[in-house]
Amino acid sequence: MEIPAGEFKTRCLQLIEAVRTERSEIVITKRGRPVARLVPLKEEEVRPLFGYLRGSVTETGDIVSPIGDEWEAARAR
Repeated sequence: MEIPAGEFKTRCLQLIEAVRTERSEIVITKRGRPVARLVPLKEEEVRPLFGYLRGSVTETGDIVSPIGDEWEAARAR
């Protein structure tokens, strides 16, 4: 579908909704020449909240035992 820029300006919200629901494309023209294209976005996959970061952190070595270094905060006592 092609539409002049002036008409697009007056019907913008209506046309955006039509593109979203119909999954169609609109070419916006100015003086008969295409200048822009309004296309629907690809549906994004909704990732679950729990387990979202699974696999993003790796453990290397012992993370519980002290490392042997004295902390500056401990020396201030």
